[in-house]
Amino acid sequence: MQANVQQVAGIHKTVYPILIAISIGHLLNDSMQAVIPALYPILESSMNLSYTQIGWIAFTLNMTSSVLQPVVGLFTDRRPSPYFLPLGMAASLIGMVGLAFAPNFLFVLLSVLLVGLGSAVFHPEGARVVYFAAGARRGFAQSIYQVGGNTGNALAPVFTALVFVPFGQKGASWFTVIALAGIILLSRVSRWYSNKLEQGARARKQKGGTQADQKGKNRLIFALSLLIFLVFARSWYSAGISNYYQFYLIEHYHISIREAQLYLFVFMIAGAIGTFAGGPIADRFGKRNLILFSTLGTAPFALILPYLPLGWVLPIVFIAGFILSLSFATFVVYAQELLPGNVGMASGLIVGLAFGMGALGAVVLGKIADLYSLKSLMTMCSFLPLLGVLTFWLPKDRRSVANV
Repeated sequence: MQANVQQVAGIHKTVYPILIAISIGHLLNDSMQAVIPALYPILESSMNLSYTQIGWIAFTLNMTSSVLQPVVGLFTDRRPSPYFLPLGMAASLIGMVGLAFAPNFLFVLLSVLLVGLGSAVFHPEGARVVYFAAGARRGFAQSIYQVGGNTGNALAPVFTALVFVPFGQKGASWFTVIALAGIILLSRVSRWYSNKLEQGARARKQKGGTQADQKGKNRLIFALSLLIFLVFARSWYSAGISNYYQFYLIEHYHISIREAQLYLFVFMIAGAIGTFAGGPIADRFGKRNLILFSTLGTAPFALILPYLPLGWVLPIVFIAGFILSLSFATFVVYAQELLPGNVGMASGLIVGLAFGMGALGAVVLGKIADLYSLKSLMTMCSFLPLLGVLTFWLPKDRRSVANV
């Protein structure tokens, strides 16, 4: 039986302990994913991987979650499954063990597949927990949740510098401890979530649905498709920086692997800060306005980044990462308001399908780097934020939902 998430979400106020707990769970989950890009320089050296093969690793991780997240979300919209949260973390734990002892490229891909599966299972139910715990502060609550994930991803260069450079591939085995902690924490969140679902089922009243006209359906399809495209373009730029900018720094500025991690870390931690700031700003000034500012506002800094002297890279990469990530949580909330009865699928489409399709960008961008040069790749990526101009065609806040 499909749960009416709007009614469940409306029966309590903002529950901050649960928001903080699920954000920490998101941090732990995405720390598992961060291990994979953190291993890129090590695997490139030890297994003699090409940039295209590195792209395939990123593709395997992200496509697993991108394909499965909307599917999982659609399933859990109809049959909410609170204990998918710790089960997803368990899959990531197995993947960590596989990565630590992978003897070849194929085994790496299989291990990455498990981590991607864990993420696909975790995210739709995690987003639903946030929706239930948010009360009226949707943007702020989503920011708390997403900043956990962004912080986990931002730790990738720290892992490279402090774990994988000194200890190599086997350092991945340390992260089984993080996975175990996540399983314990998310089991507690699952119990709260399960209780809320029972309360919602008791409080739910049967209502006749309002049939949307064809014009309303067309507006919904257009808005959702455009939103996914905007996230897709944003993800390609982020994939270019996250997966290949460290190699550009090493080649172009002649710095070490360890030194390059500082610049990548600054970009990613700026993203975590931007994500946290973006939700409250969207609540105040509007979701579409923030999406427009975030995407187009990144463009000037993205365009100059490949040509800067090294001394200017750090502040510019911070500003670019901060502005780009202001809209991270807002994309999810906007999609949830487009599809209020399918919160899991909406979250899966944005966090999974749209953001994950940036993985396809990782393969294409890796091929460009192999065929041409890393500088050509960085130059091409710098134009992607300009696609933010398409935000003008998104419906204004609330009208996108109310009229369909």
